Amino acid sequence: MLRNLIDSIFGCSHQRTTFPITRGRKLSGAQMTASNRTYVVCLDCGKEFDYNWQAMQVGRPVEVPPVATSTAPIYR
Repeated sequence: MLRNLIDSIFGCSHQRTTFPITRGRKLSGAQMTASNRTYVVCLDCGKEFDYNWQAMQVGRPVEVPPVATSTAPIYR
C-alpha cells in the first residue's frame, strides 16, 4: 500500500523496458495460458506489462501473484 502511494506521487515512467519475452512454447487457442504470454519488464522498477506483437505496443500492467510460502517447519 505504501509502495502504491509513493508510485502514484513520484511514479516510474516505464520508458526503459526489456525486449518482449515469451515463456514456453507457442500453443494455439484454448491451450494458450498465462505461462506463455508475451510481456516486457520495466528496467527501472521491475514491473511487468503485457505486450501485443500485432500492434507492437506495451499493454496493461500484469499483476504477479505472490510467491507461496510454507508455514510448515523445516527440519534438517
